Amino acid sequence: MVTTILRLPAVLRERGRSRSAHYLDIQQGLFTHPVQIGLRAVGWPADELATLNAARIAGKTDDEIRALVAKLAAARKASA
Repeated sequence: MVTTILRLPAVLRERGRSRSAHYLDIQQGLFTHPVQIGLRAVGWPADELATLNAARIAGKTDDEIRALVAKLAAARKASA
């Protein structure tokens, strides 16, 4: 399975959020943590971004999104 890793500008564009709001969402458990793709580079799997955007569009609550983020993080660890 090929997973596309998106860098921050693409993620912000897809989410429609500012950089500070994006990182605040990560701190609050509303978005997944980035993956390290280099010494000083991070990104986010495109499929996780799509899943979280779909949950927002579906009107999921913050608690439901936190549960989804935890599920995505667990799946990421399991696949490693």
